[in-house]
Amino acid sequence: MTSHLHALSFDANDPSLVARFWSGLLGWEVSAASDGDPDDGIVLLPNDDTGFRLRFLPTQEKKAVQNQLHFDLTSTSLDDQQQVVARTLELGGRHLDIGQTGEEGHVVLADPEGNEFCVIEPGNKFLADCGFIGALSCDGTQEVGYFWSKALDWPLVWDQDQETAIRSPHGGPKVTWGGPPLNPRHGRTRLRFDLAPPAHGDLRAEVDRLVSLGATRIDTDGNETGGVAMTDPDGNEFRVLAPR
Repeated sequence: MTSHLHALSFDANDPSLVARFWSGLLGWEVSAASDGDPDDGIVLLPNDDTGFRLRFLPTQEKKAVQNQLHFDLTSTSLDDQQQVVARTLELGGRHLDIGQTGEEGHVVLADPEGNEFCVIEPGNKFLADCGFIGALSCDGTQEVGYFWSKALDWPLVWDQDQETAIRSPHGGPKVTWGGPPLNPRHGRTRLRFDLAPPAHGDLRAEVDRLVSLGATRIDTDGNETGGVAMTDPDGNEFRVLAPR
């Protein structure tokens, strides 16, 4: 069996602040396990079919460039879209200018630390059967879309003009990659996937499988207690957690 997408981890200068924002916007609760070691971060648990949790980890690094991925949130009407925007602003988010013309149907916003996300206009056919989190929209190549399809054993639901998308067979958000040109990078990927092998699975065997698909191991100390850090074919960091 393959690993599953366990969490999307955010690096945050103030994890409590960013977690409160996303908890308020999504309506997700903080996990009781988040009361432990602060280095483990703050965890929000989904109350829908999203299938993965959000994890907020402390960092001293300031956000310098546009993230490699962002949420596309759905709306059911223009009023609903406006309400999501208003709730974002009330929770401490803000409007964001990334060069849009003003003619777009979607609204570009940012959380209190500048992590970008969009509220998509109603009637978007690509996200029609998705929940509030319609997609994780990623900057990436066709190759990396193929990699994650195989890594998670999620089928491709879009593969056209170097753009790809995958989705869990159980539903939830789509994960999309927009193809070239790619945005510039600066330091560590601020939002990252945490994968969890099957219970009592073999961590080394799973790491070897991911390497065979095109991933690269970046851990150098050989300590696998907390999992193994890796990069996908585009150089995005992710972690395979130790089985529990």
